[in-house]
Amino acid sequence: MHVELKEGKLYYSIGEISKAFGVNASLIRFWEKEFDILKPKKNAKGNRKFTPEDVKNLQLIYHLVKERGFTLDGAKTHLKENQKQTLDKFEIIRKLETIKTQLTELKNQL
Repeated sequence: MHVELKEGKLYYSIGEISKAFGVNASLIRFWEKEFDILKPKKNAKGNRKFTPEDVKNLQLIYHLVKERGFTLDGAKTHLKENQKQTLDKFEIIRKLETIKTQLTELKNQL
């Protein structure tokens, strides 16, 4: 899954996040409660503001739960036991997907 968010922003709203992931905001709020690695800031009104680090963690959670079929408990365990290794592999996969997309675009231009 490639998430489309504006680059360079310091914070993203829950609406931007839910749209980028194609899920309801309620699922993002649920994952926030379930996964300790998600720690969005809240402004004076209580609105969540997600950092780029939160977005990375959401991508990882999405990958484990939605793409790989982990249960929530399985994803939590996997993240606790192998967080660094999982994150490294996940980032490599995402970089390769980006390269693949770029190569496909180049091919289609020819």
